[in-house]
Amino acid sequence: MSATAEIGIVGGSGFYSFFADAGAERVEVDTPFGAPSSPLTIGEVAGRRVAFLPRHGERHQFAPHKVNYRANLWALRSVGVRQVLAPCAVGSLQRHLEPGAFVVPDQVVDRTYRTGHTVWEAEGPVVHVPFADPYCPRGRDALLGSASDDTPLTDGGTLVVINGPRFSSRAESMWHAAAGWSVVGMTGMPEASVARELALCFATVCCVTDMDAGLEGEDGVTHADVLEVFAGNIERLKALLLRTIEAMPTGDCTCHHVLDGLDLPFALP
Repeated sequence: MSATAEIGIVGGSGFYSFFADAGAERVEVDTPFGAPSSPLTIGEVAGRRVAFLPRHGERHQFAPHKVNYRANLWALRSVGVRQVLAPCAVGSLQRHLEPGAFVVPDQVVDRTYRTGHTVWEAEGPVVHVPFADPYCPRGRDALLGSASDDTPLTDGGTLVVINGPRFSSRAESMWHAAAGWSVVGMTGMPEASVARELALCFATVCCVTDMDAGLEGEDGVTHADVLEVFAGNIERLKALLLRTIEAMPTGDCTCHHVLDGLDLPFALP
């Protein structure tokens, strides 16, 4: 494959393009798990080769539970990507995290019940990967070091991922908040765990778009509200990602070695 990249960006709701340069190349990729959400767009940013993929498709045609997370991450790895930044839109579970805030979580809780949770479904040796710390520490450090006066970042917190496509009931939201979790979204899993299974560095930054329904005095959340707030913050998010790409370390990482010594049923790209 002629077009290669070292860093992958997975765009979230309302984030369908990244490159302003018309010279970026669109690349079709086949994977063992079917087609990714869209062709990859590969170009150069701050001297780094970057592949961009809109998580929900170029027309937002894939709901969270219909996103082919395995194909998306396999496609990125197949063009050489080893570091992935995956921003997402989330609701706040804590009063101090208001719409427009950005959170770099260090933990995740998976409450999804989708198919396609693992790439290791083929018959053969069982593959277990460590997931105690789900996000790459170097990726998180690069994000946190790229904060600015107009885009401060909250360091740490727990992202709880619900199945979608519906939003939480008030009781569910109150449960999540009472557990001390920070934000709630629909796309962070199995994205993070599949990335770990593919020995990819993976980090996320969450853009708070609403106060979730369980917070006292809050109304229910609507999709239109989410897209409106995310659109109002997209330029800040892009600027943050551009700074992070420039700051991303090169070379080896412990994330790349989670499969070392394991008897894999098939080879990775």
